[in-house]
Amino acid sequence: MVLIAPSLLASDFSKLKEEVMAIDKAGADMIHLDIMDGHFVPNLTFGASIVRAIRPYTKLPFDVHLMVQNPSEMIRPFYEAGADIITVHTESVRHLDGILSEIKNTGLKAGVALNPATNEDVLKYVLDKTDLVLVMSVNPGFGGQSFIPSSIDKIARIKKMIGNRSVLLEVDGGINPLTAAECVAAGADVLVAGTAVFKGGNYAENIKALRV
Repeated sequence: MVLIAPSLLASDFSKLKEEVMAIDKAGADMIHLDIMDGHFVPNLTFGASIVRAIRPYTKLPFDVHLMVQNPSEMIRPFYEAGADIITVHTESVRHLDGILSEIKNTGLKAGVALNPATNEDVLKYVLDKTDLVLVMSVNPGFGGQSFIPSSIDKIARIKKMIGNRSVLLEVDGGINPLTAAECVAAGADVLVAGTAVFKGGNYAENIKALRV
């Protein structure tokens, strides 16, 4: 069964503790944390101190997605804050193999994120150091965007590249019950969903609707 990772970007920031506990109770599999620096993407979210503050309220894995210009500088702070997975954008990294090693050396799982216009060939020589590949199915920086249809073929191609490796294939952006089904059919293992989980307040039903 596909794993659902609610994105806290779509939650009520005035009550993060309660939101974290609610999506845990509702059946989420992990919690997706979008870290934006206002430079790599045109938005600013939160840092390691917020992640540390909410860590005691769930045992779910923290899936930290670094949309930042200098991800290497943030590995240690998010490791110390309680991250379980740290994902970096290949577009922001000069030495992808090296930063994946940095993450792995902390004992955390390492992920690689690809923007919609980024060719999946960049993964070719680092898949053996990668625990998760994140396909962005919208342009990063803002929630609530529409799914980019060409992402489906990209997911299928990356799934083929992964082969029998123990690498999770995650999709982020524009996920709803319809696009969720398409992504899973193409090979997705994890779906990141913000609006689709938090809208209306019935988190359990919303998560259930995304499982296919």
